[in-house]
Amino acid sequence: MNKTLRKPATLGVLSAAIGTALFAAYAPAQAVTIATPVTVKGVVAGTLFTAPVISDTPSLAKAAQTAASVYAGATVCFDANNNGVCDAGEVSTVSKADGSFLITGRAPAPLIADISTKATNGGKPVVQHLVLRVAQEQITSAIKSPALPVSVAVTPVSTEVVRMIEANGTNYATESAALAGRLGLTVSETLADPNTLSGNAKTAVMTESVALTNRWAYASKIADRGDVAGVVAAEQTAMNVEGIPRYDHVFVIMLENKATLSIKGSAYAPNINRYLNQGNQFTSYFATGNPSEPNYTALGGADDWGITDDNQWNCGATGANAVQDLPTPDKTQPGLGSSPFTATCAQATNHNITGRANIFNALTSAGLKWRTYSESMNPGQDFRTDSVTDAAVTAMDHVYAPGTAGPNTAPIGNANLQLPMPAGLYKTKHHPGMAYQNVRSEPGFVGNNRTLGGGQWDGAMLASKAYAIPAGFNADQFGSDLESGDVGQLNFVVPDQCDDMHGISVSGTDLSTKKAGTASDCSSVSNNVSATAVSPIITRGDNYVRYLVEKIEASPLWRNPNKRAAIVIMFDEGNATSGFNSCCGWNPVSTNVDAPLVSSNGAASRDSTVAGYGSGNKGHGESIFGLLTNQVTAPKGLVDSDYYSHFSFVRTLQDMFGLADPANPFSYMNRSKYTQAFIASNLTLLPEYAGSADGHFDSVRPMNHSYVFPSNYTQKQSNDVNTPAQTGPDANQINLWSLK
Repeated sequence: MNKTLRKPATLGVLSAAIGTALFAAYAPAQAVTIATPVTVKGVVAGTLFTAPVISDTPSLAKAAQTAASVYAGATVCFDANNNGVCDAGEVSTVSKADGSFLITGRAPAPLIADISTKATNGGKPVVQHLVLRVAQEQITSAIKSPALPVSVAVTPVSTEVVRMIEANGTNYATESAALAGRLGLTVSETLADPNTLSGNAKTAVMTESVALTNRWAYASKIADRGDVAGVVAAEQTAMNVEGIPRYDHVFVIMLENKATLSIKGSAYAPNINRYLNQGNQFTSYFATGNPSEPNYTALGGADDWGITDDNQWNCGATGANAVQDLPTPDKTQPGLGSSPFTATCAQATNHNITGRANIFNALTSAGLKWRTYSESMNPGQDFRTDSVTDAAVTAMDHVYAPGTAGPNTAPIGNANLQLPMPAGLYKTKHHPGMAYQNVRSEPGFVGNNRTLGGGQWDGAMLASKAYAIPAGFNADQFGSDLESGDVGQLNFVVPDQCDDMHGISVSGTDLSTKKAGTASDCSSVSNNVSATAVSPIITRGDNYVRYLVEKIEASPLWRNPNKRAAIVIMFDEGNATSGFNSCCGWNPVSTNVDAPLVSSNGAASRDSTVAGYGSGNKGHGESIFGLLTNQVTAPKGLVDSDYYSHFSFVRTLQDMFGLADPANPFSYMNRSKYTQAFIASNLTLLPEYAGSADGHFDSVRPMNHSYVFPSNYTQKQSNDVNTPAQTGPDANQINLWSLK
């Protein structure tokens, strides 16, 4: 090959917001070769993803299927001006039935495959236009002789390498190695035609290809409709929807019933406070109600559906809302003789949510994975029922030495106290997906619910006589999955009621005196305990958070610098008891006329079929929300004081995993679409907002730190916060989820 001249690449027409940055970033890495023609003999390949059938009825639900595939009828061209379009005058061809193509250019240049809805994927019609790309450097690096054709595969994965080069201002060698490192493969495996791979390499490439195809289809959509100027800029936007970057894995550690003033600055929660200071904090985060169940249900689907209690998930489940995943896990089922589940539960408010969108189904439908990991389950029990007491499973009381439960305190616990495994360590009310019938009906429901180790009674669980113990029972599937990397994109990590700061009564026997005793560190205490009060349950929960964080941070996936992983430390609710405590999409006034808004022929309409809906979504107090990431270059020690909520978090997750389109409010599930603009546009259908005096406070937003409080704005707070109300904007507006 002849000598190359380094010069800036032409990126085409970009959006005003990011075009200049992309041009500057990509310019140093692009090379234009003058002279010898190059012939590429390649293939346009990817995956054919058949979405699962989501149904309330288990027999109708079907798992997704993914197969390696090729695109026929795609226009392939040398993209000489690198604008992501096959312009007139650029050399082009069309891929054949087997996805192959042969193209010769005057000199190496980026290659694109423009895949229209006239093309086919694996013989099936393409339903959404997308553009796939190959970096010029990938082509030149594959040249073995000027006389031989270059072999490349144009795939969703090769497109991600190009996007990474442009986003980071680096080069092909750097970004192809980084992507390969993230997938745990070689570069040649990563960028191969997935049809030629096998085993783990094929699985990894196909899994990544499904996720990326969704992103590139969205990029083409927003470019085609003019939201963003050009495919190149649109691909960057598709990886940062509403400013929320794509993460590979998020671990949500769920804690219970403690307001901000109970934890922030508490000497009895030194680990959580250290993580808050090391990472980033959202300091105005609101719950949806009280008690637990409505909050967990809201975290699963951005609405509590009128639930205001902790009753069993089959309560009020009649008629169209009748339970479909039969048989229920009651005592009549084999191996469940100790089950506390009651087959019937009469109540006006329906607790079995049918036919409603949720984050679990959304992930499954996009070819992504979710997991819930729950601590201290009886071995072999059904995930749909609470755990029971088991006298055969015993453990000694926790004992904390002076100083570990607070400054200069006496030891907490009794080293001689033997405790049987109590009932209710695992509670279905603490499962964010349990209330949704179509989650329990998913083919993968059982496999996606797994055990979480570190419990006080783990070591003796195999002595259980409460349930039929399955062969090879693993009390800590979470630990095993962390080591293998077999975790979900979204993972709810749910401690038991002793380790989540909830607290329950645990009675045991003092072996030294043979008298009955009580475990001091698992007793419930006031939510509004002051930061200086002795609180054994806070100490216990704080220590367990440390155990979980250290376990995640020691895992291969967290230590892989090419993977993007985050830990969220949060509480289900605070402890606001009076005053104006709601925010972020909840009802600012008490009303029974509320109804969820749904799309009817593209327009909003009221769905009045949810009995008791107006009783829920009343809002509650503020609580801790901390964020840790494994990204070394990401900003740390930041605070975002804007108002957020469980609904905001669900919206953020939808953006993070590419599950929604900001231009279409109804692509966001349930109340996560209730932004300030949405409420204003549909106010006549939302009578509960008619008297709202603060549209920002009473709306949902992604957790992107983009809103700047006016200088004269005094922040509203619930009555479970003891810090002074903030006036004016934050010191900075840096996005706390930023990767760099």
